[in-house]
Amino acid sequence: MLSIGIDVSKGKSTVCGMKPRGEIVYTPFEVQHTREGMSELVSLLRGSGEEVRVVLESTGSYHCPVVAALLENGIFVSVVNSLRMKRFCSQSIRRVKTDQIDAMQIALYGLAYWPELQPTRLPENTYRELQLLARQYYQMTSILIKAKVDFNALCNQVLPGMQELMNDHAGRHKLSDFVLRYRHTAHILKMGETRFRKDYCKWAEKKGYRNHERMAALIFATAQNGIPVLPDAPSTQIVITEAIRVLHTVEASRDAILTQMQALAKTLPEYSLVREMPCIGDTLAPRLIAEIGDVRRFHSKRALIAYAGIDAPPYQSGKFSANNRHISKRGNRYLRKTGYEVMQSYVMHKPANDPIFTFIEKKRSEGKSGKLAMVAGLNKFLRVYYGKVTELYRSLPQ
Repeated sequence: MLSIGIDVSKGKSTVCGMKPRGEIVYTPFEVQHTREGMSELVSLLRGSGEEVRVVLESTGSYHCPVVAALLENGIFVSVVNSLRMKRFCSQSIRRVKTDQIDAMQIALYGLAYWPELQPTRLPENTYRELQLLARQYYQMTSILIKAKVDFNALCNQVLPGMQELMNDHAGRHKLSDFVLRYRHTAHILKMGETRFRKDYCKWAEKKGYRNHERMAALIFATAQNGIPVLPDAPSTQIVITEAIRVLHTVEASRDAILTQMQALAKTLPEYSLVREMPCIGDTLAPRLIAEIGDVRRFHSKRALIAYAGIDAPPYQSGKFSANNRHISKRGNRYLRKTGYEVMQSYVMHKPANDPIFTFIEKKRSEGKSGKLAMVAGLNKFLRVYYGKVTELYRSLPQ
């Protein structure tokens, strides 16, 4: 019985080996995250002659090469939630923080919870790729939102009022295309109404936009009443052109990531089943599968709900028992975000005779707020998802 505690950092780890009653077998030492370093560690553990269990704390991505190298060599590895490890280590009255002491504390955790240690398994490559792409998708979405805000702010300073006229239903690039062509209120007024209307109608028809004549008149009237803040100068045009270029580049990058996610998700058995669920389209389906991953790793529906962080643990002390509990939010925040978008889709499309939408409406009729009702609906949705996908995998040949 040998507990190996590994304190992981960037590029290297501190390793400590400990037996019951605090007997230190391996004094804390450093191991580099290289093939040579991992090979030496594996040889050391295999030569111990003991039942070895390696324990380490979840650290985002730094621990991944260590876990992969040890699992490839058949060594038991348990990755522990960082909050659990922090609470275990904080039991000491005098808190001293060094990598060596942290490795010893992690080894002690392994001894204290030896029977409860859960083996870590690397997900299949498809799920790993999907999650990687999903994280980049969210990153690109965040950048895209900021790029849109910046562009809209610039647009309001050179073409005030045009943003309201160019609605998204006409095409997602209509406003940026318009700004690239007509650049400033002064430029539109300099053209004159007759020339502008003729030029705009010709341009809009070529682009495939509708209501040319009526829109041209509205745009010119708006230009006459607008008060631009920035001058019609070369520096202004450079800033706006670059803002539009960034906007289009990020959009194209996000679309490419989503396309690859869709291609990967279609290779999984559950994709067609998830896609057939109401209100889940080609965009939400791969994102949902990416965040949930392999559903077979969850032992029950409650485990999946806890993984999403929408469980509400009970709170009772003496005669007091809390009735209205908040969700824990100790789980995958990306799954909560994607799940909330799924619930928004349910509310928008209102599928008839659907148990999840009926449940959301029931909660609303009971006086629950819209957000609370949708979180309750997400709870039910994940239960349904777990049941359907688990049943699908059970029916497949081994």
